[in-house]
Amino acid sequence: MSAYISGIAAFLPNVPVDNDEIENVLGQVGGDRSRTKRMVLRNNGITTRHYAIDPATGKMTHTNVGLTAEAVRMLCERTGFSLADLDSLSCGTALPDQDLPNHAVMVHAELGSPPCEPVSTSGACLSGLTAFKYACLSVMSGDSKNAVATASELVSAVLRSTYFGHHYDAADADDEQAAARIATNPVIALEADFLRWMLSDGAAATLITDEPRGTSVALRIDWIEIISMAHLADPCMYVGGEKRKDGSFVGWRQMDSPQEALQRGHFYLKQDTRLLNEMILKLLGESIDVLRERRDVTGDAYDWFLPHYSSHYFRRPVAETFRERGIDIPEEKWFTNLPYKGNTGSASVFIMLEELLEGGRLKPGQKLLCWVPESARFSYGFMQLTVV
Repeated sequence: MSAYISGIAAFLPNVPVDNDEIENVLGQVGGDRSRTKRMVLRNNGITTRHYAIDPATGKMTHTNVGLTAEAVRMLCERTGFSLADLDSLSCGTALPDQDLPNHAVMVHAELGSPPCEPVSTSGACLSGLTAFKYACLSVMSGDSKNAVATASELVSAVLRSTYFGHHYDAADADDEQAAARIATNPVIALEADFLRWMLSDGAAATLITDEPRGTSVALRIDWIEIISMAHLADPCMYVGGEKRKDGSFVGWRQMDSPQEALQRGHFYLKQDTRLLNEMILKLLGESIDVLRERRDVTGDAYDWFLPHYSSHYFRRPVAETFRERGIDIPEEKWFTNLPYKGNTGSASVFIMLEELLEGGRLKPGQKLLCWVPESARFSYGFMQLTVV
């Protein structure tokens, strides 16, 4: 059986925030402007993004559940799909509003729709594609006639300056040694400020059906491959724990008290940027090798390539890695909206798809390859779609 994307919607909260306004919205850590922000932004290539924050008050304007529900409502309005007919609701996010109950049941409650099957997937950037894959398999198997899959991120809540205390040691671009390291290798700057200047908020929702419906074109889901390389590397991006010098990873529940975990900085969102720089492309190459063992993938087969790279800095190395591993897709076939919609984590690839599909740029017969890396412990997702 087949499954199709019969509609997609994206929700980005509030007005776009340009680079000059970021610290006015997120706040200044320690009352001082960041010394590395400009350098990080120059390398990541983002000019605007969206935050679920009221810049006048610094208060949150949406919850993660709220963002997700808005995307689902927009999807229903756009496609004419009724939530009364919903069979399965599959929701992925990196940072839900709470640990329990799970994100999907909270979204279901917010929508107020009749009974359905709720499924939540966790992780980082791949949590959205994993939720999407579950929804696809449910429809493909005949278990569900339709499914709505969502991906959402509300990361700005933990990027606000009020979340950073004395444990936060920002890299100092005025320091000669730090400035030299950053100038030689911009990834070094990620150690302190990358996540504050890179990540932003947004949500997307897709309608998956067993046959195309209600749109001028639909996308047939040919296959999805999600490949973990976690056996080859330590955690790289994490929250709720710490990496120790002996290589062990300790979660906050192993502390004697929540206060100890808080004091040790367990609840900061962290990125081991040296490990990222060392492993992200190396393991991408190995994951492509695994993909090509499973699927007949060649670069000339695709009309569009949707890569979710976190920073423009990685664009050329990513292209070279794909080419060296036998998937050479000319860059004129690449599509990303990273510069003006930001890095919305698990929602990013679906926000790209929404812009392409709703912009009328897809033609029947075209093939798309989507790529989603996750640096949390190095996993990679690939998806092939065909326009019908």
